[in-house]
Amino acid sequence: MNTLPLTDLSLEDLLPHRDNMILVSEVLEVDCKHALTTCRVDPLWPMADEKGVPSLILVELAAQTAGVCNGWERIQTKGRDSDPTGWLVGIKKADFFIEYLPFGGSIVCSAENINSFENLREVFCEQHLDNALIGRITLQLFQA
Repeated sequence: MNTLPLTDLSLEDLLPHRDNMILVSEVLEVDCKHALTTCRVDPLWPMADEKGVPSLILVELAAQTAGVCNGWERIQTKGRDSDPTGWLVGIKKADFFIEYLPFGGSIVCSAENINSFENLREVFCEQHLDNALIGRITLQLFQA
């Protein structure tokens, strides 16, 4: 199968999320092992309040960035019209170094598949805001 360039794919092609549940703003890099995204913090995001968005949302940003990588692999190996079923996500470890994400802030999120076996992945993720590390998360993904 020919590799589809990233410019020919939308976030909806890569992720099972729709509408305001897509928190990734832009895909900067992607291949079958890693992804690098930006996520612009928006007052419409889940859990937003007058202070910003609690750092717990970094888990979802990590999961969506991992989803970009694994969605890319699915499309490259099975085709654009393959089943985009999402993954069940478990949190193996999470460290947050900020309490709230500021509205308008641009979070750079990296995700790398560090272990992969059939329909199971372990993914290491880091998030940065203004070049400062704000989150480090290890996820376990399973696709039924």
